[in-house]
Amino acid sequence: MSGWSFHNFSMLRHFTIGALQSSLQNLFRYGPLGSGIQITMTWKSWPRRYWTSFSYVGLILAALFFATSLSPSLLPRFYPVQGILSGLALTIGYGIGCLIVRLWQYLELPEPRGKFQRIFKWALATGAVVIAGFFLWRATIWQNSIRELMEMAPAGSAFAERVAVIAALVGAVLIALARVFGRCWSFVDKRLSRVIPRRVSNVVSLALVGTFLITAFNGILAQRALRAADAIYLRMDGLIEEGIEKPTDPMVSGSRESLIPWKSIGRQGKNFIVGGPTQAEIGEFWGKPALTPLRVYAGLGSSETPGERAKLAFLELKRIGGFERSVLVVGTPTGTGWLDPGAVDTLEFLHGGDTAIVSMQYSYLASFLTIMVEPDRSRDAATALFDEIYGHWKTLPKDQRPKLYLHGLSLGSLGSEACIDLISLFDDPIQGAVWSGPPFPSEGWSEITKDRNPGSPAWLPEFRDGSMIRFTSRENALDRAGDRWGPMRFVFIQHASDPISFFSPDLLYRKPAWLEGERGPDISPYLEWYPVVTFLQVACDMPMGGTVPHGYGHLYTPASYIDAWIAVTDPPDWNPAKSERIKRHFEK
Repeated sequence: MSGWSFHNFSMLRHFTIGALQSSLQNLFRYGPLGSGIQITMTWKSWPRRYWTSFSYVGLILAALFFATSLSPSLLPRFYPVQGILSGLALTIGYGIGCLIVRLWQYLELPEPRGKFQRIFKWALATGAVVIAGFFLWRATIWQNSIRELMEMAPAGSAFAERVAVIAALVGAVLIALARVFGRCWSFVDKRLSRVIPRRVSNVVSLALVGTFLITAFNGILAQRALRAADAIYLRMDGLIEEGIEKPTDPMVSGSRESLIPWKSIGRQGKNFIVGGPTQAEIGEFWGKPALTPLRVYAGLGSSETPGERAKLAFLELKRIGGFERSVLVVGTPTGTGWLDPGAVDTLEFLHGGDTAIVSMQYSYLASFLTIMVEPDRSRDAATALFDEIYGHWKTLPKDQRPKLYLHGLSLGSLGSEACIDLISLFDDPIQGAVWSGPPFPSEGWSEITKDRNPGSPAWLPEFRDGSMIRFTSRENALDRAGDRWGPMRFVFIQHASDPISFFSPDLLYRKPAWLEGERGPDISPYLEWYPVVTFLQVACDMPMGGTVPHGYGHLYTPASYIDAWIAVTDPPDWNPAKSERIKRHFEK
């Protein structure tokens, strides 16, 4: 670092620390969230002084944002989550109100005075309170409108009073922090304005203090939180669930003869390898001889790099005869390394065990943390594994090699989509893929949805003639395009209520396409788009995607996978009676 930049950083550090000290002193001297007017009167006068320190425009917008945050979104919310969400919303509303006032004053526009000012204030305040009260009263009805669609028991109450208390506490803390930030800015700005023009000083001070605090937050709080989460998930990844033991069959990954050590595989990988259906179970179900499904899984500890793990997985697949099966699937797991049994078990039953599934771990963190820490992990891992498998597969005689498919759920879908390119498809095409719960950053899924046929809804698009790409949901919609399938078949399974798929930064300022026209069957009729607030609501829905019954949110049913695999892999001698039978089997 140059001497000049070090000197300036030292000045910024001095100014910011001084501002923090000054702010904390003021907080103790004037009371929390004080207005900056020293209290010399009795304690009884403090609430009035404290209350008058707030902007009435900010409070009105805070009440309106609080009210709209109670409206329904994609998933039902428990009252603690609703309280935190409403606290965030009212804080942002208050901040926007304060910015409007500052901008109004900066532009030197006329302000209401005298009696008209008092009437104006009371009218706006009364309207905001009435709206907030109405929304609190309607909150239970709105939440039950979602629960009814998702076959959940109705809630007796939305606990409006608890929501209000939690929201007020969250808002108070966030506004207090914002005021500390404001005092830091004021402290730095006062000193900079002595040497540079005032308006330039305003902007520079804001940038300097903001950069310093963001850097401090990322360097201290965020990194410590991520390290704590990393330690927790690492410990979980090392756990072995009851009944999971090292396999003795030489044809199973992790056995003594395997190229992949059992200890290196990880918790979800062990569950995947040991937990699938057996040859006897499949044979008994169909009443005829079956094969033992082949599964290969390389854990994070199996090799150092994604390329090395992919090579190891390929060699293991080749060792156990995976390329001699009729169906070969390259599966990309979720962030924790999990492969949905509803997706893989159903495929193995459909094809009488004549299958091989190969996968490898790229993380042990939850998908939303993996996206924040290293968003390219799933893409890199999926590409490395596919390149190894595809590179060998295309050298095999076309009449003797297995049909090759891709699969991924959630973050696994994102990586799996990215691992194939047009060159591969034109050179020697694979047979297709089944992707479920594609997350909103998925570029391929986003482009296909954007280019959907006019008139088809965003939550269930129709793409061109449907011969290559189709979408389905809880209810099978794959037959909408008829019987015409091309040589490659790609199916997306998604729910209209899945926030992982339908969150978007655009929700801040634009009504989403999935609220235009026909609504999804699991979307509340009361759901409306509100700027900023709907963005917060759907963002809070994302971690809750797995708290609803299967068939809604981010939880997908075996029946949906069965329909998708039948359409994509076209099992021999198949008929609707077999479909119903296998669906009943997986409903148990």
